[in-house]
Amino acid sequence: MERKNIKNLVLSAMFLAMGLVLPFFTAQVKEIGNTLLPMHIPVMLCGLVCGGRYGLAVGFILPILRGAVFSMPPLYPNGVWMAFELATYGFVIGFLYRRFPKQNIRAVYGSLVAAMLAGRIVWGIVKTIVLGLGGELFPFQAFIAGGLLDAIPGIILQLVLIPAIMGFVVQAKKK
Repeated sequence: MERKNIKNLVLSAMFLAMGLVLPFFTAQVKEIGNTLLPMHIPVMLCGLVCGGRYGLAVGFILPILRGAVFSMPPLYPNGVWMAFELATYGFVIGFLYRRFPKQNIRAVYGSLVAAMLAGRIVWGIVKTIVLGLGGELFPFQAFIAGGLLDAIPGIILQLVLIPAIMGFVVQAKKK
């Protein structure tokens, strides 16, 4: 059991490092980074590969660490709601994936879609609270625009890339 925990810690560190580096590929154009969601992918993969606890930890730490080291995302307010959002993605996808009778492509998609919905709901709730503390509003139209419409390219990328990567992971485990 301890060997598996060490393996999951090492893999989680790798996913954390990926989350720190991937945004540099989209950083030249802020709108691309905001739509392709490069930090989401390693967090979701961490949840799938290592489990919900590790996905939650990596998801929560990633935006805070990235904000502290690279000033992007800004720690407050963006880093706060991103920490809760990414933690939710990592936990939900890992938790649900382990509950499927078979860890196959159907389990990946089911867990992925549920995690995407849960993460966006948590993002909207936390953003509403954080902005409300500062006296600002976060109307429902802004939630739909920011959480769904603006994220469509990233959602499509996640729906294609994450199952494909997990297909390779499953094949590698079989060998």
